[in-house]
Amino acid sequence: MLATTRDLIDHFGAGNRAVLAFNVITLEHAEAIAIGVERANTGAILQVSENAIRFHNGRISPIIAACAKIAAESSAPISIHLDHFQDLALTEHAIDLANDLGVSSIMVDAAHLPHDQNVRQTRELARRAHARGLWVEAELGEIGGKDGAHSPLARTQPDEARDFVAQTTVDGLAVAVGSSHAMTSQVAELDLALIAQLAGIVPVPLVLHGSSGVSDTTLVAAIAAGMRKINVGTALNIAFTGGVRRFLATNPDVTDPRTYIRDGCESISRTVTHLCTVLDAAAAHNPTTSDSALLTGLGTR
Repeated sequence: MLATTRDLIDHFGAGNRAVLAFNVITLEHAEAIAIGVERANTGAILQVSENAIRFHNGRISPIIAACAKIAAESSAPISIHLDHFQDLALTEHAIDLANDLGVSSIMVDAAHLPHDQNVRQTRELARRAHARGLWVEAELGEIGGKDGAHSPLARTQPDEARDFVAQTTVDGLAVAVGSSHAMTSQVAELDLALIAQLAGIVPVPLVLHGSSGVSDTTLVAAIAAGMRKINVGTALNIAFTGGVRRFLATNPDVTDPRTYIRDGCESISRTVTHLCTVLDAAAAHNPTTSDSALLTGLGTR
C-alpha cells in the first residue's frame, strides 16, 4: 500500500525504532526492495535521488510513477521520497509534481551553499513543500573533512543543528556522525554519544546517510541512540552486481537479461529483508510484536 513518509516515521519513532529508506535507481530496484520489505512484514521508504533522475534523462515522472504503483500494489506500507535534490529548478518542479506522483516527502539539499544561503533556500523550499503536504528533510553544510558534510570526519554541532531546524522548519535532519556515502565495506565508526546528544536537542527525527558502511550492530546502536530514518543505497548495488556477476560467471553464454537480472534482484531482496529483520528485531521494542498494524493503521495516499 502507498503510505506516507510522515506516517511511517511517526509509527517507527513511537517504538524507538527507525524506518529504512532504500535508494531506487531502476524499476528492478523498486520491485526487489518491495519484495524484501514484504518478506520482513514491515514498512519502508523507496527513495529516488536527483542523480537517479538524471540517469533517467532528467525525466521525473516515469520512475517515480512506477515506484508509487509498486508501493500501491504491495502488501507492505511503502512511501515515496525524493532524495538529495540540489538543483533549484528541478526541486521546485518535483515539489509541484509530488502530489500527482504519490510522493510524500523530499530532501531539499542546499548543504553545498554557504550557511546563510542554505538556511534561506531550505526555508523557502520547505514552505513550498509544506503547502503541498510534504515531509521535508534537509542537512547542514560543510562541517569538516574533504567531503564536507559527507566526510566520515565531519560532525554536526548540536546547537547549530537545533538552530537550523528552527530557522528552516524542516521535519527531519540528516546529521554527520561518522558515516559517508558510497562506502563498500562496513567499517564506519559512528559517534553514538553525539547521536544521543543530537536526539536530545534537535526537535525533529534524525536521519543517517551512508548507512551501507555501517555494521548491523552499530546501526542497531545508532537507532537506540536516536536515529529514526536509515538510508541505504550502496549495499543494494553491491548485492545486485554480485548476483549478476555470479550468474554470468557460471553461465557465460546467456544473452537473455531476464535470467541474470532475476538473480541480481533476488540479492537485493535478501539484503533488504536482512536489514529490516535485524534492525527491527534488535531495536528497542518488543520483537514479538509485528508491524501488522502498519497494514491497517497508516493513512494511505
